Amino acid sequence: MARVKTPRPKVRSRKDGAAVPLDETDKRILNLLQSRFPLVREPYAVLAGEAELDVDELMRRTQRLLDERIIREITPIFDTRALGYESMLVAAKVDAEHPHRAAKIINEHPGVSHNYLRTHDFNLWFTIAVPPDSELGLEGTLTALQRMTGAESIRQLPTLRLFKINMNLEMEKGTEELAAAVDASPPRELEPQPYDERDVAVIRALQGPMAVTDRPYDEAASAVGMTPEAFLEHLRGMVDRLLLRRVAAILFHRRAGFSANGMGVWRVPEERILEVGRRMAAVRGISHCYQRPTYPDWPYSVFTMAHGRSKEECDAILQSIADEHGLHGDDRAVLYSSTEYKKVRLHYFTDDYARWEREHGHLAAA
Repeated sequence: MARVKTPRPKVRSRKDGAAVPLDETDKRILNLLQSRFPLVREPYAVLAGEAELDVDELMRRTQRLLDERIIREITPIFDTRALGYESMLVAAKVDAEHPHRAAKIINEHPGVSHNYLRTHDFNLWFTIAVPPDSELGLEGTLTALQRMTGAESIRQLPTLRLFKINMNLEMEKGTEELAAAVDASPPRELEPQPYDERDVAVIRALQGPMAVTDRPYDEAASAVGMTPEAFLEHLRGMVDRLLLRRVAAILFHRRAGFSANGMGVWRVPEERILEVGRRMAAVRGISHCYQRPTYPDWPYSVFTMAHGRSKEECDAILQSIADEHGLHGDDRAVLYSSTEYKKVRLHYFTDDYARWEREHGHLAAA
């Protein structure tokens, strides 16, 4: 069995978070690598043709962008819900004087991929997933975490409808392009999809950072005893079966020049959610768009994540949405992240989840 690589959150210093100057060729490469990393034997050769570069120069620049922490990793992006994992966004109201204490506890759960301090009474926002064989499930896991952190309150915000998830930063064009509409994909299927042990083996072998080599899929193919051609054909089938979204580069936002992200939340009437959600998702500068449940103290049904090179650029993206749909005043709010406590790619089918439940499961009991 291939060694399972466990993601580790990186502590970002002020220096490590600063934007790095990029030339136009770097930006073109980043746009290509974020969009798709081809499922072919020699993907860099294909990308070099699209970038109009020599393949050696493309690979050299890609490695430099990794070394300089512009690219976080080049990795497969599997569909959490399609694999049967329960997941949701959670908003927690924790000690405002010492939120890092609660964040540290939450970060220890292997299914927490993102954890941010945001500008709201519900100040800690994290995404969490548990595997299909979890004994605690999400409810039990969140009960344990609330007791461990002493959170005053939590709001469960599962995805009711997914309009868009595509973390693809526009590197070459400006604010006007980020606020412009692009073709919107239809809402994506959220139900678990069938998969087998071969799929699990492929996921275990490939997940995690991929090396910059001529034939980056060969090592994972060998680990599961498949020819590279059969392995790639299997991956293409996993895309068709909705298990694999794509293979792509994930960036360090701030290092790539995108210093701000704003979570725009919108109070949209129930009968307009499908239409409005699709149109919000079509905005280039929006990476994520979801319908989520409302509460008496949380009336916002549609969530959008905007990324910009400045707070002003994020504001412009979200203002264009507000103007298009007539959502102003109490119909909208923007929550900016002030601290990034954790951001990693989830790893699937590891032992870490069961280990966490053995250590902390007793706290979920009534």
